[in-house]
Amino acid sequence: MNMPFYVSPEQLMKDRADFARKGIARGRSVVVLAYEDGIAFATENPSRALHKISEIYDRIAFAAVGKYNEFENLRVAGVRYADLRGYSYDRTDVNARGLANAYAQTLGTVFTTESKPLEVELVVAEVGRTSAQDQLYRISYDGSVADEQGVVVMGGQADQLGRVLQDAWQPGLGLAEVLRLAVRALGAGGDGEEVRTIPAAQLEVAVLDRNRPRRAFRRISGTALEDLLADGDGPTTAADVATDDAGGATGAGPATDEG
Repeated sequence: MNMPFYVSPEQLMKDRADFARKGIARGRSVVVLAYEDGIAFATENPSRALHKISEIYDRIAFAAVGKYNEFENLRVAGVRYADLRGYSYDRTDVNARGLANAYAQTLGTVFTTESKPLEVELVVAEVGRTSAQDQLYRISYDGSVADEQGVVVMGGQADQLGRVLQDAWQPGLGLAEVLRLAVRALGAGGDGEEVRTIPAAQLEVAVLDRNRPRRAFRRISGTALEDLLADGDGPTTAADVATDDAGGATGAGPATDEG
């Protein structure tokens, strides 16, 4: 009778963590930045149908990197969680903290009990009535939750992009300013690599606009996005630009990570 190989718990957890990190690192980065009137999301994503950024509920959004089918299942579960809680209690009882805790429990359980961890990293954001009430939670593949302030970067170049953004970002920036900053960071190459200019057609951009009375989530694309990225002389708030209102709490498009 063959005896199974013994693997220490420490080595097993390390192997799972390395596996998950490698899968996440293959994905294109997602940048989340707070601005004067809300929270902005940006990522390089040429697909118009498969999204990395989606609406979860009235004032809550979801962004992810990693393996598409895994974080899409998590997005759908988050929508169901929010709809059920809002229906059972009140819409104001649905918040980013509760959703982040639910995601953390799921990811942590899979990481410790399943043979393969989920290759995903998530951000759950909620826009408040004031910037002080904004909430940004980053949930890792192992169920760890971090309460972030103002700037979140996920994906293959997270450390490098994070340094660029931390040096340049400050509270109170306008929408055009944070979007141009995000796109510059996404185009930044590694050491010795040339900085890329990413066209608006290759970007996925969305905002949570605190000035909207109920549904805060809006996508920005086309000429509206081009105007914001050009020179800042155009509209500076999500309410001033033409947006794509597709994707509600029960109809938000799927999120994807392309390479």
